[in-house]
Amino acid sequence: MKAQEAHETIEEAFEGNHNKRVAILIAVIAATLAIAEMGGGQAKQDALNFNIEASNLWSFFQAKTIRQTVLRTAAETAEIEATAAAPAKAAAIAKQLDAWKTTVARYESEPGTGEGRKELTARAKAAEVRRDRALAADHDFELASGTLQLGIVLSSAAIITGVIWLAYAAVGLGLIGVVFVGVGLLAPTLLPF
Repeated sequence: MKAQEAHETIEEAFEGNHNKRVAILIAVIAATLAIAEMGGGQAKQDALNFNIEASNLWSFFQAKTIRQTVLRTAAETAEIEATAAAPAKAAAIAKQLDAWKTTVARYESEPGTGEGRKELTARAKAAEVRRDRALAADHDFELASGTLQLGIVLSSAAIITGVIWLAYAAVGLGLIGVVFVGVGLLAPTLLPF
């Protein structure tokens, strides 16, 4: 009888220890899940902001292109008129043509303000790269969240059923989740999917 009681006591002690370890595992996975969710939320917000920035820059680029085209068309028309104009009017047209050509050149490239078409293109493309990076990070954080949630479910099942391999599977999923969080934070474009 005493041997059976001792055996039950050992089982209870082992089970209590096992459950405590799995509870700690759940807490660690849940904390990592919270980090993944915050990272994913921030990545979504960043992607949205960078997309808006790129869209605004491309709209500004388009406006500069339209202005440039209007001035070029006006200049071409004025050049035709200058050939048939009186010398005084031809001089005034030539002066205006020079001003328009200077403006057209400024619309093409304006390094001082960064608002020329050339600079706007570079800025818009950079915003698109940042947007794509943020979207990749969001995808990595989503993968992390999914694996971490599965890890919590398996950990909970391990406590309820007492099946130890469920806890080991939860540890594996937790580690995979940590890897995805790390990739999302440090190298979001590393994974090809």
